[in-house]
Amino acid sequence: MKIEENRTYAQVKVGDEAQVMRLCTIDDLYAFASASGDHNPLHLAGYDGDGDGRPEAVAPALWPAGLIAAVLGNILPGAGTQTRWANLSFHLPVVAGDEVTAFVTVLEKREDGDLLCAAEVRRVGDNALVLSGEVQVTPPAKHMAFDSVEVPGLIVQRHRHFDALIAKAEPMDPMPTAVVAPEEPNSLGGALLGKAKGIITPILLGNPDKIAAAAAELGADLSAIEIIEANSHEIAAHRAVDLVVEGKAETLMKGHLHTDVLLHAVLRRDRGLRTGRRLSHVFVMDVPGMSRPIMVTDAAVNIAPDLETKADIVQNAIHLAQSIGIETPKVGVLSAVETINPHMPSSVDAALLSKMAERGQITGGLVDGPLAMDNAVDLNAARTKGITSEVAGAADILVAPNIEAGNMVAKQLTFISHAEAAGIVVGATVPIILTSRSDDDASRLASCAVAALHAQANKGKIHG
Repeated sequence: MKIEENRTYAQVKVGDEAQVMRLCTIDDLYAFASASGDHNPLHLAGYDGDGDGRPEAVAPALWPAGLIAAVLGNILPGAGTQTRWANLSFHLPVVAGDEVTAFVTVLEKREDGDLLCAAEVRRVGDNALVLSGEVQVTPPAKHMAFDSVEVPGLIVQRHRHFDALIAKAEPMDPMPTAVVAPEEPNSLGGALLGKAKGIITPILLGNPDKIAAAAAELGADLSAIEIIEANSHEIAAHRAVDLVVEGKAETLMKGHLHTDVLLHAVLRRDRGLRTGRRLSHVFVMDVPGMSRPIMVTDAAVNIAPDLETKADIVQNAIHLAQSIGIETPKVGVLSAVETINPHMPSSVDAALLSKMAERGQITGGLVDGPLAMDNAVDLNAARTKGITSEVAGAADILVAPNIEAGNMVAKQLTFISHAEAAGIVVGATVPIILTSRSDDDASRLASCAVAALHAQANKGKIHG
């Protein structure tokens, strides 16, 4: 714990100065908006406030002014300082990504016990003046030495990684998508949301009366959407696969039917969508506070995969990661420990998968294991355990040893860490959008975007 000291009027001298440096991030601006109630879109991401065609996030004027308060309250004079008045001029905006330094210099010790201080904020790099002025403060009456105050960290619950994926998919041509049995509002609503954003063009297969009832509940107009009648879920699934084989659809979306019914049609031997690799499910997760999306596999299809299946699971996930813009994905193969234990099969499989990647049997990514969950995603945890690896602490993909572990990891990130999850099945000739009834609009839309990006990236390739 750092020991800090403040300074009383008697301890301060004219000419004393102090400074703090701070990087302005978009999360800072969201936190400021939440605390202040100032929701001006100029201060948040994605708003072209000056009409130059480039969206920016401009910090409110009081954000750099707050850095002056930080110098006064933390350093000079320090704890117990009260601000009486401030006269500040704002010269240049601070935008997310700027690093700035706030300076305070004591100009005068007044007879009433107050201090007059000069204040400046300058941009690091070019030393451009952001803010200047004067502040009058009353210094603390009593000198104190104390442990620095530990302020709890804040995690901004926004999903910028999904926003980026959706923005990347929107300019593409809408992807023809066979939606199987969208016979209740949630499953139909996901398809209609993807259509509204221009990411997919849905083709609805199922019971027309049930689809119409779901649309009526949503208040949706289906007059411009193709509906193909199918009297059972099995028929709907097989007809949807036919549309893909015939080139009329580029992906599938699961509606209100069991997953195994849909996958049975996908894997049929005659005119199916097999590629020679096992199908596997991947969650692409946007976890607040993480600098990157996190992928979790397999949490929904393969119950207890053997080594050969795990190799397909890893390869499928690498290809998906590349499709969404991760050039060389880092794959952490999970176990309960980070050392090989012959009595723990998951640790042995993880080591073998890592060696397979070294020998070129798995390509396109960096694979390491076994890794425990903590040292797969947290660099400090990896360093504490003495793990030297390009993957440890920086994994993009988490490979679970079995479906129970994968499902628990994904659900914990969703319901405890407030992540949004996009889910698709890969390993077929086209991606399969697999949403859950509990998914919200953001998850459903992100699933469409991930599938569209994967389909676009893999046109003409044999893997799904």
